[in-house]
Amino acid sequence: MCPSLDLKTRIIFCQRQGPQLIDISSFFKHTLLPQNCLLCGDMAHDQALCHHCLDHLPWHDTLACPVCALPNPAGELCGSCLTHPPAFDATVALLDFEFPVNALLRRYKYAGFLPVAELMGRLLADKLIDRPRPDLVIPMPLHPTRLRERGFNQAVEIARVVCTQMGLSLALQASTRARPTPPQAGLVLTERKKNLRGAFTCQMDLSGQRVALMDDVMTTGTSLDELARCVKKAGAAQVECWVAARTLRD
Repeated sequence: MCPSLDLKTRIIFCQRQGPQLIDISSFFKHTLLPQNCLLCGDMAHDQALCHHCLDHLPWHDTLACPVCALPNPAGELCGSCLTHPPAFDATVALLDFEFPVNALLRRYKYAGFLPVAELMGRLLADKLIDRPRPDLVIPMPLHPTRLRERGFNQAVEIARVVCTQMGLSLALQASTRARPTPPQAGLVLTERKKNLRGAFTCQMDLSGQRVALMDDVMTTGTSLDELARCVKKAGAAQVECWVAARTLRD
């Protein structure tokens, strides 16, 4: 059994650590060697999580709007997507952004714990196995300034794993972030939209292409909506979002 209290204490401790260099040694240890569970520390053999922790993840498998992936009782297009349709056509979310997923992804994003990218990429590829294949995958771009600060793009690393598992084309140079934008956290929806207006450019001719946009977390969907708008201006015929986790509104 997983010691849940010890698990929560460990993860909260990891969340409180400041930015640090990417943990390359942990990446190779968890990728190449028999390993302990990333959450509880029990033996997980050749997996990132033990069976108990894997079974108890907050899977995003309830009925939800097919466009924005927010839950609704009928699994139909929600009122928000009907009245204000986003530029993307569909969303696939692997997990709900709640404990312990939120702690794992924060440790990955802000402390460079790369084994999480392998875990999320493999699980997401498993979920996507029966979906129609896009022509290419575009990860959410970071501005060069933010990329230098962080040392890696969290969306890119998850996308690498998904594309390897599924044999998809990863378009790393298709889109760039044209200007640095303040963090979205803490902004209301209208401020988020204003913050991201014109933030992306697309360098590829995507005429008639089916595109999947990759990100680690979808919160309000504003960033993915703006990127999808940019990609469709470049000619993309269909755009869907693939995310490791979806934030749920109350």
